[in-house]
Amino acid sequence: MFSRILVANRGEIALRIVRACKELGIETVAVYSEVDEDALHLRLADDTICIGPGPSLKSYLDINRIIAAAEIANVDAIHPGYGFLSENARFAEVCRACKIHFIGPSPDTINAVGNKARARELARTANVPTVPGSPGAVADEDEARKIAAEIGYPVMVKAAAGGGGRGMRVAQNEISLLSGFASAKAEATAAFNDGTVYIEKFVERPRHVEIQLIADTHGNIVYLGERDCSVQRRHQKLVEESPSPVMTPELRKTMGEAAIRFAKAGNYLNAGTVEFLVDRHRNFYFMEMNSRIQVEHPVTELVYGVDLVKEQIRVAAGLPLSFKQEDMVPRGHAIEVRVNAEDPEAGFRPSPGKVTTFVAPGGPGVRVDSHLYSGYTIPPHYDSLAAKVLSHRGTRDEAIETLRRALGEMQVSGVRTTIPLLLRVLDNGDFRKGDFDTGFIETHKQTLFSKG
Repeated sequence: MFSRILVANRGEIALRIVRACKELGIETVAVYSEVDEDALHLRLADDTICIGPGPSLKSYLDINRIIAAAEIANVDAIHPGYGFLSENARFAEVCRACKIHFIGPSPDTINAVGNKARARELARTANVPTVPGSPGAVADEDEARKIAAEIGYPVMVKAAAGGGGRGMRVAQNEISLLSGFASAKAEATAAFNDGTVYIEKFVERPRHVEIQLIADTHGNIVYLGERDCSVQRRHQKLVEESPSPVMTPELRKTMGEAAIRFAKAGNYLNAGTVEFLVDRHRNFYFMEMNSRIQVEHPVTELVYGVDLVKEQIRVAAGLPLSFKQEDMVPRGHAIEVRVNAEDPEAGFRPSPGKVTTFVAPGGPGVRVDSHLYSGYTIPPHYDSLAAKVLSHRGTRDEAIETLRRALGEMQVSGVRTTIPLLLRVLDNGDFRKGDFDTGFIETHKQTLFSKG
């Protein structure tokens, strides 16, 4: 087992990793930017190192600064969390060259599954259903026009690199295809320094369902059920739950086995998530794989009774998984909402600033993952995620009621948050019935937002 780990992240996930390490008896080194000097996880870490100014490019995304901190602190391993450098193959390669364990898959695997166009090709070789589309990257507008005509409109132009909804355009006809192709390439180039795009059939009114898995160095690989992440805005998830309201035991097994086939084809190691689109007939199609721990991993932890972050660390240290596939039986229902420091009534405008009051909810069936505290100042430089609030109950209806109660108890003053919107989502009749898809926020905006 490792004796000292550097946490190459910030916010609630950094706090989550520090706590997992403490329970494993591992010392932690927390890196931080100048604007994060009051971060909560720094108080709990064994050592701290400042790695630069507030902007991510000069701190959390600067590989040289992080590696220098790791060498100064004499750590065995680096946990990248999610975001930032967590899916950066070069970072994983530099770690390996410096004889520092990267807690995640190998650089080759990150390259293989991280590029969406290459991942689609890998899925096809692994006999995993894919949405009809281009076999790989699309070179120019003429090729895009030809492929779209073959598979039929509507189609989606998607960036091969990155995520978060950037570099994605839906085209209903040839005119919108040509404009969408150019704008998707430009956005992808600006966001990821990679303008590669591909085209696939646009699946109308799909659900977004993902399979959590983890693999060790001893040939063991296990899937831990699914998470339904369909309630999202512009491809940014707002609500995640497990089990999915549309899931059956048979479909879970089929999707889980497909996810494992894909992971094996990519020689996958450590925790990862294979994401699928599921249509109204319960047909599912491979979308992408995230080669890291997910924001919504606590949903799986509650339903399957595992600690995924601890398991990540054990696997990276060369230990076998502590559970088997037959142990993974879902228990009850868990729902997570992301509380962001944003104003939904003003187009989700970020709301950084000083948190004058923070009171986390509690009681039976409630879990809160947050780095907030009264007096903390949310900096404007990073993602606006302020807290993840979860409920875990015997049934979905009970989980909804517990989560409503928890959000009602939660107090965050000094900044605006998405709590009012999340409460309206939980009160929505279609959500309660489990009748929703990825277009839920848009189709219900008249009732979810006071301004309609």
